[in-house]
Amino acid sequence: MRISILIAAALSVGAAHAADPVVGRTKANAACAVCHGPTGMSMMPNAPHLAGQPAIYLVEQLKNYRSGKRAHEVMGVIAKPLTDAEIEDLAAWYSSLQISVQAP
Repeated sequence: MRISILIAAALSVGAAHAADPVVGRTKANAACAVCHGPTGMSMMPNAPHLAGQPAIYLVEQLKNYRSGKRAHEVMGVIAKPLTDAEIEDLAAWYSSLQISVQAP
């Protein structure tokens, strides 16, 4: 009986959001591409490349900007209205991008 209650409680919470890189790409094109480039390669000297970054890192940093734990004049404004699902989708998009490095 106890297991049934736990299972029912877990199911009532709902399924976790499955991060969607396609949705993330759409959001990135609207909110991020001006500084970070359409493919996650920075268009500005003081903005980092996001392509190929681990999703867990991107999620953590966007949440830090959103909460104010990490301060940046522009990123604070961009991240503040993002939902957890939007953050996960953005992270899925940028982490799905492959980059290559060539030694000189």
